[in-house]
Amino acid sequence: MKQFPEYFTLWHIAGHYALRVFAFLVLFFLMMPILVMMPLSFNAEPFFTFTEGMLSLDPDAYSLRWYQEIVDDQKWRLAIWNSFVVGIAAAFIATTLGTLAAVGLASPWMPYKRLITALLLSPMIVPLIIIAAGMFFFYTQFNLVGTYTGLIIAHAALGVPFVIITVTATLSGFDRTLFVAGLSLGASPVKVFWDVVIPLIRPGVISGGLFAFVTSFDEVVLVLFLAGPEQRTIPRQMFSGLREQINPTILAVATLLVVLSAALLFTLEFLRRRSVRMGGAG
Repeated sequence: MKQFPEYFTLWHIAGHYALRVFAFLVLFFLMMPILVMMPLSFNAEPFFTFTEGMLSLDPDAYSLRWYQEIVDDQKWRLAIWNSFVVGIAAAFIATTLGTLAAVGLASPWMPYKRLITALLLSPMIVPLIIIAAGMFFFYTQFNLVGTYTGLIIAHAALGVPFVIITVTATLSGFDRTLFVAGLSLGASPVKVFWDVVIPLIRPGVISGGLFAFVTSFDEVVLVLFLAGPEQRTIPRQMFSGLREQINPTILAVATLLVVLSAALLFTLEFLRRRSVRMGGAG
């Protein structure tokens, strides 16, 4: 009987470290394509493989020519401009609509809450190819295919569910008596919303906006259906580059996207920790 706790403890420690090793191997497996891609973007030769000079760490085998190609190529410049313009506009619309929807759904007096929530979150559930096809046939009735307006509205529709989820999670810890207290002091509901509610849920709103931006920035299926040559985004240009002319410029763009994604992840983690501290302080 005295040996049972020690036996159990040994198995517990072994399982703990085995789980850590397994998690590390899974993470390594997921990160390997990115880790391999990034040095290839500095290849001086127009190949998608490591050259002999790269393996021997020859400085002449590495170059920034493919990053310079991004700056010099008009198609890539247009794609980058379109991605940021469409992404920022779509994120702004999605953040505004998603925040208002989340606040409304958080109200205990909201009728048909489950049905409305299911409808608003449906873009995350319905296959994207079906959404793209449906939007294409719908947009043709209003001449929105091949326009910035149509593409921004479509991307905003995809970003709204992410905003609703993040803002709803933030509102779960919101003290509703603050809203009532503001009303009792004579402020209008709109003023209480902007001066009391928004400052408290701002981390969730910003996080939702970042998720909406990333969703738009990485989206390619809707662009294939709805965008014209002038609305070509970075994922669309990468898709075309893989089909038409393969060169490491695609790897250079992908490396920049990884850096951007990492920066956004650090921002989201900072906002999450700030939200936790604010919740603990409250």
